[in-house]
Amino acid sequence: MDAKLKVMNALKNKVQLIGKLGNAPEVKKTEGGKKLAIFSMATNEIYRNAKGEKVEETQWHRLIAWGKLAEFTEKYLAKGTEVAIEGKLVNNNYVDKDGNKRYGTEVVVNELLLLGAKPNA
Repeated sequence: MDAKLKVMNALKNKVQLIGKLGNAPEVKKTEGGKKLAIFSMATNEIYRNAKGEKVEETQWHRLIAWGKLAEFTEKYLAKGTEVAIEGKLVNNNYVDKDGNKRYGTEVVVNELLLLGAKPNA
């Protein structure tokens, strides 16, 4: 396999986001004892529409971190903390309590960089 193909394969499912946490991470332990953190991040995009008006659009992302990274989020992250993350998109589906099939997408975080101080620190 040539080097260019290896690089392209590595980039197939990579997400990079910079934003602020919408909530403090919720940390749980699996039955096997591994830590899992679930939290949300808001990213903002500002642009001008066809009429020249300034428009701000916010997108919300569900983030999942495992193991040592989950422990880090529990210790250092809070609602409003600004972070940069890198991870991959994972699509999930499940059946809710009413029997309806639901779909969702989340980012499984493999790298996280703290950009701002923990709020109220």
